[in-house]
Amino acid sequence: MSDKPTILVTGGAGYIGSHAVLALVDAGWPVVVVDNLTTGFRWAVHEQAAFIEGDIGNVAFMERVLSEHRVKGIMHFAGSIVVPESVENPLKYYRNNTANSRALIEAAVAAGVPHFIFSSTAATYGVPEESPVREDSPKSPINPYGMSKLMTELMLADVAAAHPINYCALRYFNVAGADPQGRSGQSTAGATHLIKVAVEAALGKRGHVGVFGTDYDTPDGTGVRDYIHVSDLAAAHVLALEALIADPDENLTMNCGYGRGFSVLEVLDAVDRVTNMMIERRIEGRRAGDPPALISDNRKILATLPWKPAHADLGEIVTHALAWERKLSERTDRRPEE
Repeated sequence: MSDKPTILVTGGAGYIGSHAVLALVDAGWPVVVVDNLTTGFRWAVHEQAAFIEGDIGNVAFMERVLSEHRVKGIMHFAGSIVVPESVENPLKYYRNNTANSRALIEAAVAAGVPHFIFSSTAATYGVPEESPVREDSPKSPINPYGMSKLMTELMLADVAAAHPINYCALRYFNVAGADPQGRSGQSTAGATHLIKVAVEAALGKRGHVGVFGTDYDTPDGTGVRDYIHVSDLAAAHVLALEALIADPDENLTMNCGYGRGFSVLEVLDAVDRVTNMMIERRIEGRRAGDPPALISDNRKILATLPWKPAHADLGEIVTHALAWERKLSERTDRRPEE
């Protein structure tokens, strides 16, 4: 039996959530996962984690889960994440990301859960005026996805001021890669993440990779992003949880990135090097709302947590993504379970 309290992971059958479950289980935390499996995969959940299929927007259901399992901390990953879809269907995003988060927070307060870690995003900054971007930079989202996440951050701040609960909001930059042991990875069909798209193209699952804009004010004209390995990100969540437990009066908001960027072409070159082949690049127009560069100022997380990224090499990130993509090709149960 672990002497650590039970942690609930919402969206634990998804990409980042499943890696957080791995990190928690590896560190000896008892874990309960709630996921509705609309985009997640039952097989992605570690066998040592309890799994409950359900809707986090159902307050009574979640309050029962939290109470029955004596949950003392929540890691909240469940939500919708496709930026263009959020523009086309904003109400879906305000329901899945904001209204459902409100319901989950209500259940947490009712059940007396003292710690809450929220999966936020660099999209809360919109198109930043400066790069690298700091946590105190202006928050002006340019799409409903970013706004739905920012609204949840604001809710958490208000709730933490009124109730005995503290929180950490982690603003992710571009998450990539897969578990080094090959236990989980990015499995969603039709994903839009560049490294995922590129390794699919390298394995013949796509005919080409679109390069959206080559006229940005960057060294090679293509967009520059801060790519963070998903296992390093998961490790940051466990350390953030420990920080919240150590100081119940503290609330944290921190960027999660490496503080340096790679352009689209640099990423594709890295994939070419790892695979020893050339991916076809197809130049296309800019996408609306894409900033030229989005790089984290990560000094706060480095100063606040004992977090030392272990997989910051771009070639390693690509290698792990490629290995997972090959493994995924062998699966017969790719589709989320009904």
